[in-house]
Amino acid sequence: MPNASPIADIGLPRETTLRIPFTRNFVTVVFSTLVLVVLCALFAPSSLSSGALSGSLPFAAIIAIVGLGQLLVVQQGGFDLSLPGAVSLSVVIATHYPQQDDGLLFQAVLLSAGLCVAAGILNGALVSFFRLNAIIATIGTNALLYSAVFAVSGGVPSITTNLLAEIAGGETLGLTNSVLFALGAMAVVSFALKKTVAGRRFEAIGANPLAGKAAGLNVRLHQMMAYIYAQLLYCLAGTLIAGITREPTAFQGDSLLLPSVAVVVLGGTSLLGGRGFPISTVIAAFFLNHLSLFALTIGVPFSAQTIIQALALGFGIAVYSIRWSMNQGGKTSATKVEDAK
Repeated sequence: MPNASPIADIGLPRETTLRIPFTRNFVTVVFSTLVLVVLCALFAPSSLSSGALSGSLPFAAIIAIVGLGQLLVVQQGGFDLSLPGAVSLSVVIATHYPQQDDGLLFQAVLLSAGLCVAAGILNGALVSFFRLNAIIATIGTNALLYSAVFAVSGGVPSITTNLLAEIAGGETLGLTNSVLFALGAMAVVSFALKKTVAGRRFEAIGANPLAGKAAGLNVRLHQMMAYIYAQLLYCLAGTLIAGITREPTAFQGDSLLLPSVAVVVLGGTSLLGGRGFPISTVIAAFFLNHLSLFALTIGVPFSAQTIIQALALGFGIAVYSIRWSMNQGGKTSATKVEDAK
């Protein structure tokens, strides 16, 4: 029987399966969520009512989807600041292009997906081939996307189609469809990262691009694909927002940038790149969303939501920085790749 190629396994453990990983990052985010539920039950029981949950879960699903997209980019050591423009463009195309005609909805979705893929290619080319800083490159792309937003909408909101409202806002087996979309996106990303050769190579490149290049991997292509996949997830999120919100504005993506980074960090993914944790990221999205709901219920003003999200981001960075220094013995990602080899 031929030996397995070392290229496929470089820098990653061999037990890459879809079973739930009971690592510290997973236990931390699950424990934090359970603590939050207990606090809600004690001090804000109305936040756990069926009405409150049915109203908040769709937006938690949106955060989970954009978080998965940001996760893929962060795994390659970058940040995607074009997320607000991509989400907003998908929203306005899904509402303005069909003009409330259900028959044109599919064309609208294809159009927004195509534009988002073009944005992903632009981001990937600027970052991986032209070596621009990811923050600068994606800020520029975000400006282009918002130019398209104003070209399509003129800054005026439009009512979504009945079909999209039914798809995004309806329920299946007692669960809001948007939650099912988020779980489906999580399953696809988890399978791709943990069960495919391409996914293992993707994570290895994120952990150490130089080692990946030395092993013969196409580092630039994998980095570019991270931005393309992320844009497709942003497109899905924007389309769902257009269905959940009856008359969305042209700036729906603005409030999603900070939460997308926060849930990635809370899920345990290093901002320096490497291995990603899609399941933990999705759980973190529901934790962050309910934390905001809890704060509103106990009287914290809505204007403080950004502060709450920033504190959650700082908490995640602190927790996993402590884990790194205590449990990893000061190893760098390069050392970990060499050990795995």
